[in-house]
Amino acid sequence: MDLGNIWFALIAILFIGFFFLEGFDFGVGILLPFLGKKDEERRAIINSIGPFWDGNEVWLITAGGAIFAAFPNWYATMFSGFYLALLLVLVALILRGVAFEFRSKNESKTWRENWDRIIFASSTLLAVLWGVALANLIKGVPIDKTLNYVGGFFDLISVYTLVAGVTTLLVFIFHGAVFLSLKTTGDIEKKALKVAETEGIYAITASLILIILTFVQTDLYKSSLAIAASILALVFLVLSLYLVNTKKVKFAMITNGFAIALGVGALFLGLFPRVMVSNISPEFSLTIQNASSSLKTLSLMTKVALVFVPIVLGYQAWSYWVFRKRITVKDLEY
Repeated sequence: MDLGNIWFALIAILFIGFFFLEGFDFGVGILLPFLGKKDEERRAIINSIGPFWDGNEVWLITAGGAIFAAFPNWYATMFSGFYLALLLVLVALILRGVAFEFRSKNESKTWRENWDRIIFASSTLLAVLWGVALANLIKGVPIDKTLNYVGGFFDLISVYTLVAGVTTLLVFIFHGAVFLSLKTTGDIEKKALKVAETEGIYAITASLILIILTFVQTDLYKSSLAIAASILALVFLVLSLYLVNTKKVKFAMITNGFAIALGVGALFLGLFPRVMVSNISPEFSLTIQNASSSLKTLSLMTKVALVFVPIVLGYQAWSYWVFRKRITVKDLEY
């Protein structure tokens, strides 16, 4: 297989990993003020993702670095065109990380509530923005014959991209609720399970609407593999809700992970061999061929990846195993 195709596939895998792992992070942050009425409950909710959230963001950093090195033209066009949106993502990620670290540095109720609001707001914004960003990759943005973005911020906003943003928001809330039902006990677990039962219906409805709009407004489903992946994603999402309703939350977490993986995978399958679609002319779209680095660069990156990727995956798997137990209010240290 061509190295450019291999790195396109690897970037797709990195984004799948990011949305699966960071998806429940965002969901937990969004649910924080609703499921945690007392400070002890909110601390337990935050502690459920405490050992994981920063490691989960490594997938995004790695994906961004891979795009920069393997597909510099893609990186340049995307980061210039999505500049304001990605700046908002960066600010939200920074504020969210600071909030996790600073929240418990002061026992003041006002101090902690303000940081909780930042966690909620940043998590919500990130969940929506990522859906909007991915939708723009397949819907198309103004890219001219020089492979430069020639539009503005509001060219990224449409009914379709907003529906995509709402869909990722609802799917992540469902994902976070399922995660909390696995990682907590008592009232938090019960409330999380109840939220999952409701949010699952909303997530399925939004996903179905998005699939229909994708069929109407994009050429994603010219790929039979993208069609199959989208249908399977919806099936797994429905199965996940069924498993939640039958209190089999471990399996619900797994099936919802498959739903997210297949949904993101469908995007990259339908996008291939393009990396960004031009809505000015199909000929101006960025492809693996016209956006990739030299063969020497790709070859060197592949060798480095073969050494370090297994190490990173092994470490992250180990951390999830070590912190696999449920969080209880009694476990909190003051």
